[in-house]
Amino acid sequence: MVEEADGRFLDLRHEPGDPKRQFERSLRLGRLSKLGRMSLATEHAPGVWELNERLEPTLRELGERGDIIRTMQRSLAADGLERDPMTFRIHEGALAAPVTGRVLDKYLANELGDNLTVVVDGIDGRTHHVSGIEPGQLDDARIGSVIEIGRAEATARPSDRTIATIAENSVYRPSRHLEQAKFEGRVPGGDYEGYVDAHVRRLEALRRAGIVERIDADQWRIPADFESRAVAHDAGRTRQASVRILSTFDLEKQIGADGSTWLDRRLVSPDVSELAPVGFGQQVREAMDQRREHHIERGDATRTENDRVSYRRNLLATLREREVARVGAEMAHDKALSFRAAADGESVSGKFTGTVQLSSGKFAVVEKSHEFTLVPWRPVIDRQLGREVMGVMQGGSVSWQVGRQRSLGL
Repeated sequence: MVEEADGRFLDLRHEPGDPKRQFERSLRLGRLSKLGRMSLATEHAPGVWELNERLEPTLRELGERGDIIRTMQRSLAADGLERDPMTFRIHEGALAAPVTGRVLDKYLANELGDNLTVVVDGIDGRTHHVSGIEPGQLDDARIGSVIEIGRAEATARPSDRTIATIAENSVYRPSRHLEQAKFEGRVPGGDYEGYVDAHVRRLEALRRAGIVERIDADQWRIPADFESRAVAHDAGRTRQASVRILSTFDLEKQIGADGSTWLDRRLVSPDVSELAPVGFGQQVREAMDQRREHHIERGDATRTENDRVSYRRNLLATLREREVARVGAEMAHDKALSFRAAADGESVSGKFTGTVQLSSGKFAVVEKSHEFTLVPWRPVIDRQLGREVMGVMQGGSVSWQVGRQRSLGL
């Protein structure tokens, strides 16, 4: 009909004598009536219709949405679940508000492998479909893992800080920046002009956003709140979603785990206001009740006369240490090496040989010739796999010092 329309208008007032064409006309009128109810076509007179200019893209989007809804229903059905499609939420890239829930499905959305989509059963009682995720962020997430997805946080760029520092009386001068860069001599490769030009290109982008003003070829007016406005500009532009893995273990495994779990973190900060009384939110409530009873049975919590529950002091740290000791002993048997737990404030050194996933989180394996230890993992150490590393245990984390590099505090 789009091809037959004359300026988006279709005139179907005349009924042809040919039965086949009569049938085709009736089909068109029936379809136009449907499109009219969708506000995609308008009948100006009996048999005279105007097609909406957004007809094709709107129908295409509706078709894609239908495919997504069917995918979400299949993901739920694979776990024996059923949810009201009215609770489905489809997100493109970054979310307006963070979503917490369990992974129902994850798959590559294109052939290039650079765009991952995840289906999440949220604690808010909704099922979420989130696309545009960098695949590496979900490497450790399995079906059933608990994750939080939100907007990637924008931080101040080093170039913006440099521009603010170079600016005098709210004016940045590339020539002044070039002089200082040559004087300090810290630009890799000695390409000082290219270094300053990169800052000018950044300013040009911010000028188009109305944040800075170009006075002339060597003068840019910089506002007093330049850095904060530049960060806000970047935050508004990013569509990348940020993923935080809260637990690689599903709820069932967390209930009986001997380590520190996501359920435990919720128990010691028992704000259940965001847990919906339906769907996964209700399942989390029930799992928290079972986890609470587990702690009482093991002596890690006690129930008072007024039915309140008090937990062991430093519960999370105690559980983490207990699990690390158990797993370390099991690994020691397989490795034929002694296991040594690292204490807070202690230096850790050796070869980084791999990682292990515990209910308390992901841990790095650091080996010496006769012993090894397990320490909390951070992404910065991945590049050092198979190499000597050094760090200091601090408050349940590690401040790494890799080779001769400066300390990477986390």
